[in-house]
Amino acid sequence: MNTRVAIVTGGSRGIGRAAAERLASDGLAVVIAYAGNDAEAAAAVEAIEAKGGAALAVKADVADENAVADLFDRAEAEFGGVDVVVNAAGIMVLGTIADFDLDALDRMHRVNVRGTFVVAQQAARRVRRGGAIVNFSTSVTKLALPTYAPYAATKGAVDAVSLILAKELRGRDITVNAVAPGPTATALFLDGKDVATVDRMSKMNPMERLGTPDDIAEVVSFLAGPARWINGQTLYANGGAA
Repeated sequence: MNTRVAIVTGGSRGIGRAAAERLASDGLAVVIAYAGNDAEAAAAVEAIEAKGGAALAVKADVADENAVADLFDRAEAEFGGVDVVVNAAGIMVLGTIADFDLDALDRMHRVNVRGTFVVAQQAARRVRRGGAIVNFSTSVTKLALPTYAPYAATKGAVDAVSLILAKELRGRDITVNAVAPGPTATALFLDGKDVATVDRMSKMNPMERLGTPDDIAEVVSFLAGPARWINGQTLYANGGAA
């Protein structure tokens, strides 16, 4: 097959789903990896297929190396290979450092750090020449908002992995970058925030609005396709907030 193939983790909702649909509209076959909600995953596949795209949903724990290896196996068996990997799976728990629950820190570390690392490991072994790996960071590493330290710490690790992996793939013609969204109107961001907080955070950038999943998906599309000279970078997609 000549069709390029993308794996999108966390692809059944939020930014991940927007990225999956955008890549499908760009002509890629898309494998949507999801943690547990079968209905959401099926809906994401149906939305892509309804527009003439090709998609497959695979349930996988991104922190489980065997499940991730099986995910790549499924992509290769169904579509012939893997060209783009988008690591959009992640969780966010907020709280001050002094009072933060360490079990919650461990859960975030397992998904955001280990999960990104495990997926990136398979991507490093199996993405075809000319491909792209897109990890997800956060603008909070620069904004330094109170209560975001535990989450930002996990994403700082993603920045480091992305830069180093780009150098380790020397000679392979594979780019590795991270996208760092600012406040974006997703369930992950909006959960637990009152109207006043959302309004205040929407005014942090000169555009004076929250980002949308489609805003971020546009950046993913750029890095996955035409942006061959951008490599080993963290791109801040936040409307100018940082």
